[in-house]
Amino acid sequence: MAATPLSFFLLSLLLSLSLNAQAQTPTAPAPTPSGPVNFTSVLVKGGQFATLIGLLNKTQTLNQIENQLNSSSEGMTIFAPTDNAFNNLKAGALNGLSQQEQVQLLQYHTLPKFYTMNNLLLVSNPVPTQASGQDGVWGLNFTGQSNQVNVSTGLVEVQINNALRQDSPLAVYPVDKVLLPEALFGVKPPTASPPAPSSKSNSTVAAAEPSTGKNSAGGRNVALGLVVGLGLVCMGILS
Repeated sequence: MAATPLSFFLLSLLLSLSLNAQAQTPTAPAPTPSGPVNFTSVLVKGGQFATLIGLLNKTQTLNQIENQLNSSSEGMTIFAPTDNAFNNLKAGALNGLSQQEQVQLLQYHTLPKFYTMNNLLLVSNPVPTQASGQDGVWGLNFTGQSNQVNVSTGLVEVQINNALRQDSPLAVYPVDKVLLPEALFGVKPPTASPPAPSSKSNSTVAAAEPSTGKNSAGGRNVALGLVVGLGLVCMGILS
């Protein structure tokens, strides 16, 4: 059947309407790049980390963490002791550390890689922390199952039950105990005392002294005997 002018008109109209509809469909906006991750805001939002924030600022560790966090492709995992965790430390435990040791303590709470809670159950223990270096591996050990993870230092063990943040590149897990590394808080070997004088050498000296006196007396007796003998010989000659 031959096409009529009406058919051509209707086809043209439908095509025009279709093109207009496509032109008016809104385009999805391109995703905007996310800004730098602010570790401090995560702690502030948590509401119970004033002591940790103060220590991070005092040791200038906070700037180091945020600079590394926003420049590393590996991300970062941080275990954040609560205010109660610091309050439960023995008196003077924190103030007894030098500033360098306080930095090491904070670095011991940081893993230089992003881990979800499930990832922590699959790691090979011990996991090196930021405090690892020339002094050896300062590691953490992780055990557990399902949604419960236990972290141990060898001196302290604590459960991780939730996250303040668990989005790459930063994971932050609150802990109810300060993670104490053995290198700083373990039992240190006693300082070696200087060796006592040898009793054998003393007895040798003591034994040598009387021997010297005896030899001296014997020498005098021999000399006296010679004098007496010569005197007797002279008297025999004269007589």
